This record gives sequence, structure tokens and C-alpha cells, in this order.
Amino acid sequence: MLRICLLLFCGLLAGIAVADDGMWLLIDTTALRIEVKKGEQTVDTIPDIAIGRGGAGYKTHRGDDITPYGDYRIGWVGERSNFRRFFGLTYPNAQDARTALIKGLISKGTYERIVAASENHQIPPQNTPLGGQIGIHGLGAADEKIHRSMNWTHGCIAMTNTQIDHLSRYVEPGMVVKIK
Repeated sequence: MLRICLLLFCGLLAGIAVADDGMWLLIDTTALRIEVKKGEQTVDTIPDIAIGRGGAGYKTHRGDDITPYGDYRIGWVGERSNFRRFFGLTYPNAQDARTALIKGLISKGTYERIVAASENHQIPPQNTPLGGQIGIHGLGAADEKIHRSMNWTHGCIAMTNTQIDHLSRYVEPGMVVKIK
């Protein structure tokens, strides 16, 4: 029990140290907007995003259509995506892995692979029971009317093609992304 409490405490501390003086993104899943931040100052706001059709929260498994809360980084940039552009997030992170291990959702081996990737600033395994391929993307050829009427993704954060092009001026691999 002490080990579990210690893991949760360490995970909480890791979550606090998100913002620094560099640029980062705050994704507000309640207001459905992205704020581009420099330190604590908001330098740009992008409204009317869409999230997972299951809402936002703790993602328990692949296919739950939930946008995960947490602190991530831009792990890769896909400039030739079917969604116009795709900014992949480092989901699942070490905190996701700790919680999943405690709940018995992943094996100790999977936990260790995710934590090792996090500690080495690598993209975590994307094929675990927790899912993967979570990112920020445009619509590609999808219908903008549907985008504006509902949360429709499988856990990603979606925006119009114009918005993803606009956001791309700020985004670079390694950038911090906080989803609340």
C-alpha cells in the first residue's frame, strides 16, 4: 500500500512541473479550446475544437473514445496525414502507466516500457491496452459541419484545417501539451 501511495504522490508532483518559460499548449476540454501559452501568458486561443466522443477523462483502454487528461509532449509531427496535419502526443505517459498498473489494466512489463520511454524522452509504445495514436489534427477531407456539431474523435483533439495550419506555426516536437 505504501508503494502505491508513493507512486501516486510522485506522479502528482510530476504533473505539477509542466509550464516553463517556453511555449506550450493548454487544451481545455470543457471550453473546447486550445490556448497557446508562453509561461503563464496566453499568446493565442483557438476555439471550437472537438474531442473524443466519450468526452475527456482517464483513458482506460483502446477504443474508449476518451481524450486523456494529463501532461504530454508533442512526440512527432505528421505533415502528410489524412487529417491534413497530425501532432502526435506522448500518450500514454508514466502517470497513465502507474495508474493503469495499480488498476491492473497493464502488465508490469508494459508499465516498464512506458516509463522507460518517458524517462528517455522517447515516444511511448502505441500498441498497449491503453491505446495510442492520440494527437491534435485537422479535418483533412472530413465534413466541417459535423466537426462543429459534436465531439467526434476516438480520443484525439480535432480542429479545422485552417486552425491546424494556424497552430502549426507554434508547434514543434517536444513541446509540452497539458490536457485538462
